[in-house]
Amino acid sequence: MKKANVTRKELAEAVADKLGYPLSVCGNVVDCFFDTLKGSMLGGTSIKLVHFGTFSVREKNPRKGRNPRTGETITIEERQIVSFRPSKKLRARINEPR
Repeated sequence: MKKANVTRKELAEAVADKLGYPLSVCGNVVDCFFDTLKGSMLGGTSIKLVHFGTFSVREKNPRKGRNPRTGETITIEERQIVSFRPSKKLRARINEPR
């Protein structure tokens, strides 16, 4: 059975195993990486990681929705979402026969 999530700690441990640095240093590297991603996206900039994919912030227009419990019609407000588009290489690797 596959594990559903990878945690920040597991990422830091993988970097520490690969590079041989202390876990605390690698934890700071992982945190800095994600802080940079968040800062760029909050500023409206797309992030392209070569051979991995692109993270971008998209605008979603307002639309009509329905509360499934009550059936009441509501308006879902305009909002921004983060989208991810995998690179061709990543997509090809994911779709390889096992």
